Amino acid sequence: MKVFVVLVLALASVSAGILPQVVPVPPKDRISRPSIDGRVTNGQNAVEDQFPYQVGLSFSSSQGSWWCGGSIIDNNWVLTAAHCTSGASSVTIYYGATVRTSPKFTHTVASSNWIQHENYLSLTLRNDISLLKTPTVTFSSSVNKISLPVIASSYSTYTGETAVASGWGLTSDTSTSVATDLQFADLTVIENSVCQAIYGSLVVTSKVVCVDGSNRTSICSGDSGGPLALDGTLIGVTSFGSADGCELGYPAGFTRVTSYLDWIKLNSGVSA
Repeated sequence: MKVFVVLVLALASVSAGILPQVVPVPPKDRISRPSIDGRVTNGQNAVEDQFPYQVGLSFSSSQGSWWCGGSIIDNNWVLTAAHCTSGASSVTIYYGATVRTSPKFTHTVASSNWIQHENYLSLTLRNDISLLKTPTVTFSSSVNKISLPVIASSYSTYTGETAVASGWGLTSDTSTSVATDLQFADLTVIENSVCQAIYGSLVVTSKVVCVDGSNRTSICSGDSGGPLALDGTLIGVTSFGSADGCELGYPAGFTRVTSYLDWIKLNSGVSA
């Protein structure tokens, strides 16, 4: 299970630590390529109703279609990544699915009904977050919201905590299509400084949370926009991984939800 955002950073020379040693890429933009060592990621199959807040998102545009993930945060709102909504004209939302093609129900939403962060910058994946306004959804054991962190004056960095990412992304670097069954993986949050050493400080800002990928378990293409949860609370939105592959041990990056709680509340009225 993995996510990638391929960024071509055509930037002038700057001091070490700013430019990436490894090119970050949003999961949806990553091109599959043969794995160097043939190992697959260590995600697990989810069971029915394990992640009721998880939705699948099938985006359409005049240029084609792509698959992302998202999180239900209220009866009328789904949170996802801006690199997923960017350039799309509509999205079909798959609710309550464990098998990707068998949702409990779907809703199709036009781009006029979503809010992409006004300062999203694709070059560095800055402010990689969007809100989808949906028809009213009735909650059940299969379809339910995930809690947002409580707005506060300061927040945990989550460093050292084990969080869970989920999605229908590629299960290996050699996969050519997203997964049939919902996958999940336990991932350890690392210090941003470790992540900056790989991707640079232009990409890894204080508004990003990174997880360790050294055990070859990570997000991959198709997981974009999906949740990173800790103790039933949404702490991250899947944003980027290494353009080289999901299984090579590099960290993965998520939009840090605590940095956008005011933006979410302002635009949707939703808060913890």
